[in-house]
Amino acid sequence: MKKFLRKNESLLYSGVGLAALFLILVAVNYLVSFQPVKLDLTEGKVQTLSEGTRKLLRGLQAPVKVKLYISRGEQAMPVPLRSFAQRVEDLTREFKSVAGSNLAIEIYNPKPDSEDEDAAQLDGVEPQQLASGEQFYLGLTVSQLERKQAIPAVSAQRERLLEYDLARAIARVATAERPVLGLMSGLPVMGERFNPMTRQGSEPWVLANELKRDFTLKQVPVYTDRIDPEIKVLLLVHPRDVPEATEYALDQFVLRGGKLIAFVDPYAYFDQQPSPMPGIGGGGTSSSLPKLFKAWGIEMNPGKVLADVVYASGAGARHTPTVLTLNRTALNRDDVVTSQLETLLYAFGGAFDVKPVDGLKVTELVKSSPNSMLVDNVVSTLSGEAAMKGFQPENKARPLALRLTGKFKSAFAEGRPASQDKKGAPRKEEPSLKESAAENSVILVADVDMLNDGAAVDVQEVFGRRIVVPSNGNLAFAQGMVEQLASGDALTSLRSRATTFRPLSVVRQMEAEAQMQYFGRLKSLEDEVQKTTEKLQELQKARGAGAAKSAQLMSPEQQVEIENFRKRVTETRKELKELRKNLRQDAEALVFWTKVVNIALMPLLVVLLGLGVFFLKRRRQQVPA
Repeated sequence: MKKFLRKNESLLYSGVGLAALFLILVAVNYLVSFQPVKLDLTEGKVQTLSEGTRKLLRGLQAPVKVKLYISRGEQAMPVPLRSFAQRVEDLTREFKSVAGSNLAIEIYNPKPDSEDEDAAQLDGVEPQQLASGEQFYLGLTVSQLERKQAIPAVSAQRERLLEYDLARAIARVATAERPVLGLMSGLPVMGERFNPMTRQGSEPWVLANELKRDFTLKQVPVYTDRIDPEIKVLLLVHPRDVPEATEYALDQFVLRGGKLIAFVDPYAYFDQQPSPMPGIGGGGTSSSLPKLFKAWGIEMNPGKVLADVVYASGAGARHTPTVLTLNRTALNRDDVVTSQLETLLYAFGGAFDVKPVDGLKVTELVKSSPNSMLVDNVVSTLSGEAAMKGFQPENKARPLALRLTGKFKSAFAEGRPASQDKKGAPRKEEPSLKESAAENSVILVADVDMLNDGAAVDVQEVFGRRIVVPSNGNLAFAQGMVEQLASGDALTSLRSRATTFRPLSVVRQMEAEAQMQYFGRLKSLEDEVQKTTEKLQELQKARGAGAAKSAQLMSPEQQVEIENFRKRVTETRKELKELRKNLRQDAEALVFWTKVVNIALMPLLVVLLGLGVFFLKRRRQQVPA
């Protein structure tokens, strides 16, 4: 018996060890089931709730109910949508794990002609239609007492904003009153009864009408020295010629925790003013917040407009580098406000230079390409060749819209600017704040024209009805900023979830560098033209007045100079053509090899690993015992 035990001692120990390991795994699994632990190893932490969402859920004061309407069954919806529907359900359960008893989840399967389908339609959840004509449901409602918010159709296209959409709906029903939004504008955003320049009235901008639906809109005079404490979010549009008293009011508003969204502009095209000189056309106006910008470490030249050849609009004679059609490459895809936008029309806008002061963090929402430069306001409306003459990229991307977060310090270290009321009596001063007590947020945009109906929407008359169709994402951009800041600090800090889409940033960088070279060669060509013109003028002067009768004929020296110039132009054009050709070849090659690596690398590694294991086993078998 002892001999048997000794012979099988190692086998016995192995069996006991495996049994013990099995029991330990079972015990650990049992204990963990009471306190679930999740490890998120994804890039961008796509499976982890943002801290802003957690703060919102922990702060719920009364139970909130979430009703999920998801069509179940093999034929209910396509396979990709079934997996997305499971993500929606998993996310709501993640919300439940944080909120605890203050969040209840009910899941319904609205089959055709069922009571659940009737309940979905009563709750405002809409059926979605497949290409085959069949319908399915994927939507939800959030309610607390009599307040209800519906997401009629949860779309996979908004996957990045899935957490934000659900958190926003919960925040809305958890607040009994509509947020008060202040509007301060140097333009007739709310409309006007009579304009002395046009001698007629005007309708409110579409932006104002849209904001009235979700907020209590309160107008604030541009020339004010105090902002009503009831206002928690202030939309500032084109503060032209604002006095120090108004800047001080804005300063104190931010320091006491108010959220500010400011649209400024170096050249407001839709705010044309008459010229003081008769017979000379007027021009657009400019606006800025000089004292506040300086205190925040922000600069915007009120006399310079951004020109960008990458996002320029038009072609040929209508090529206008100061009217920008910004696409998703110019937008911050990781921020809630800009993650779902596709295009913005940015007309005659400016750009910021940022050197943030201590305590403030800058997040770029919109930026230019490196192939851009600042041009004077007086030439900003030129197009075609005139607009490109002398264009020289500054080789750096500039922020066009940004968010400042952190603790703000007052721009008025000495307190309130000296002022008196209408009767001349000293105004009773309130305590002047020097620094914000908690972190706050301010959003700055260097263009005002993008909010105007002429740039943001198409208004059509159909059978006597006024139909408004968005031309781009301009209004969604403005509404998203207001909505985010009005929903509280929790949603202000909420990030956009990551996506599997990875842009070919190296290819874009190659294109940008090639464009820099291209415009550098164009600049050299323009310099050659200028030098040749000057030399021809010098030769003409050297001939003297006695050659007036043959003024129409060129001298041999001029003919040689012209011929040399033509040769240089031809050579330069060949170089530019070769540059574009090499760019296309390099970019296409990089895209091809990137696809090869992404598609074939993993299968190739598996094959090599399998071959390695095979040959290793075979070699061991051949080694004599």
